[in-house]
Amino acid sequence: MSTPDQPDTPGSDTPPPGPTPAARARRARIAAASLLMAAAAVVLALRLASRSSVLVVGVYGLLLILCGGVIELSRRGRTRLGTWLLAAGLAAALVMDGVVLS
Repeated sequence: MSTPDQPDTPGSDTPPPGPTPAARARRARIAAASLLMAAAAVVLALRLASRSSVLVVGVYGLLLILCGGVIELSRRGRTRLGTWLLAAGLAAALVMDGVVLS
């Protein structure tokens, strides 16, 4: 028979080892946004080397800001919203790059 100090099942009070699925999802979103931020910075530098334009800075600057926002959203646990914003922002930047900047 168990007492209040000792539960029936051993180890029932301890959490499972390793990060939870939500924590792994947050880390994955942060890593994806960080990689996209680095790639956007490289593309911005290459585009500015070939032609300097306020539009180039605007498009890629907004993408960099969006990536930072997604990282912050992921840190606060809003991974689904961050994923949708990251996908929409990347699509918008690619469309703007192809249509407006070409």
